Amino acid sequence: MTPALLSEVLTRSTAARVFADLLVGTETSDDAAVYRINDTQAIVATTDFFMPIVDDPFDFGCIAATNAISDVYAMGARPFLALALLGMPVGKLPAEVIQSIVAGGRSVCDAAGIPIGGGHSIDSLEPIYGLVALGLVHPDKVKRNNAARPGDVLILGKALGVGIMSAALKKGELREKAYRQLLETTTQLNTPGIALAEMPGVHALTDATGFGLLGHLLGICRGSRLKAELSFDRIPVLSAARHLVQQGFWTGASDRNWASYQHEVTLAPGAPDWQKKLLTDPQTSGGLIVACEAEAAPAVLEIFRQQGFKHATQIGRLVAGAPSVVVS
Repeated sequence: MTPALLSEVLTRSTAARVFADLLVGTETSDDAAVYRINDTQAIVATTDFFMPIVDDPFDFGCIAATNAISDVYAMGARPFLALALLGMPVGKLPAEVIQSIVAGGRSVCDAAGIPIGGGHSIDSLEPIYGLVALGLVHPDKVKRNNAARPGDVLILGKALGVGIMSAALKKGELREKAYRQLLETTTQLNTPGIALAEMPGVHALTDATGFGLLGHLLGICRGSRLKAELSFDRIPVLSAARHLVQQGFWTGASDRNWASYQHEVTLAPGAPDWQKKLLTDPQTSGGLIVACEAEAAPAVLEIFRQQGFKHATQIGRLVAGAPSVVVS
């Protein structure tokens, strides 16, 4: 769903009861639900699934699983269990292909150190795969998207461009080197979230996924009642994606994203259209967006670097003002 439609649906689906131990629900469109089970433990619960964005079944399973687990890390939690969600056109896809998808997902869960303890399968018209992912975090260390403060700097953990590259792949225009770049970023687990949860100077955390960088950053802005100021030249972009978007490759979701939140965004005068496409590009298994004290930024960036996130960059800051994003 587009950000605007999802917001409308959730507005009309408010809970009839208040649950004191539900620390995070749907109220700020955060990455996962968080439920306190005692004074030192809270369960983080999320689910994500989608149809293939790549042709290779094993790679598809890897990407889908990485994407699903990302929301656990985005709350500052450590994953401990997954359940598989499998919808396949039975009779149309060979069993070996389905096995390969499942094997890809399991390989990522192995890398995350968690089991797939079960799941659910159906016969569907199109292949669908994903996970329910569960994590644990101390209730006091949950990193929400609504706790940023004026003066916080913004750090993005991964480069943008996944949707653009998948659009080129569907048209047979993505070269092997670029495909490897796509696979590398979409299968990199957002493990820095665990260490970031331990840092008092990190105030808010989310990840950039289907609504694009602007959409998920606006989640922080709305929840925290702040304005974000970004420098486009500082935003990391996958090298292949920058070339492809300038050649006219992007997804329809990018335009739908822009239509949903353009009234909250100000772009630099004369900014080329391809910049807007990058900022709204839907990211499958995208990077963490961190709002932290300026003094904590070097330590945050060092955590990313130590864990192999070579594109992690400080991209802007948060200031007092109506919830919005200004890009210069």
